Amino acid sequence: MLKYHVESTAFLKRLRMDNDGVVSFEYVIVAACIVAVVTVAFGTDATTGIGKAVADAIAAIAVKVASVVA
Repeated sequence: MLKYHVESTAFLKRLRMDNDGVVSFEYVIVAACIVAVVTVAFGTDATTGIGKAVADAIAAIAVKVASVVA
């Protein structure tokens, strides 16, 4: 039992000292902010602007996939 305690304590110490995940998390925060800004700027309406372009692109991809599968 003591062996598992020592191993888990050592693992937790290494995890606290590891900074690689912090940088990845910062990139996720920046990406989320960019997505939020783009969404606010162009809206999420599928009838105009970027919403229409994305909806049209997805529809075109769906048609092509359906034609290849059929």
